[in-house]
Amino acid sequence: MKDFWNSRFALKSYVYGKKPNKFVKETLDKLNLKGKVLFPADGEGRNSVYAATKGLEVFAFDISIEGQKKALALAKEQNVSIIYEIINLDDLDLEKESFDAIVLVFAHFPPQLRQKYHRKLTELLVPGGILILQGFNKENFRLRQRSPLAGGPGNIDMLFSIEELKDDFEELDFVEIKKETIILREGDFHKAESSVIHLIAKKNKNVKRDN
Repeated sequence: MKDFWNSRFALKSYVYGKKPNKFVKETLDKLNLKGKVLFPADGEGRNSVYAATKGLEVFAFDISIEGQKKALALAKEQNVSIIYEIINLDDLDLEKESFDAIVLVFAHFPPQLRQKYHRKLTELLVPGGILILQGFNKENFRLRQRSPLAGGPGNIDMLFSIEELKDDFEELDFVEIKKETIILREGDFHKAESSVIHLIAKKNKNVKRDN
């Protein structure tokens, strides 16, 4: 996958555009968050850079060095600073309960790792911290067959269902979780009818899972 994303992000244009994801922008604007925000699988930086323009302290990571180059260039263009590392989730070693928010945008993992990764990320949220997620749901498989520009994995098992996400993030209190069919307008690779899940949740301050 690293070679795939390096090849895609090596294109001259920002392949998903420079503007932030619409749902992420609207949510950040509405919640007016403060503090440290984590952006896993950040790609070319359109979302993390926007968060930095809101005065948030941003830590981003991805497996693609080409994505990192463009994210740092975009941050410089916007006169903001972000920390962006090249690392995968298995090797990520961050202090637990150290982020006020985590933003996941079209971050789809192999099905055998999805829950493990989602729960690892949950551990990084402070009590009361916010998770913001937009991802493709399983109904997008049909739309992607009709048009590849619907985006998302071609493997239906890598797509989300509301039930799976509720289970993965069981320690969180869900403020909003819904599926929606939208027209994506994000660069050259997201510009078709797509089926997505929107999720906003807050880390429960009291419930602890028995390991």
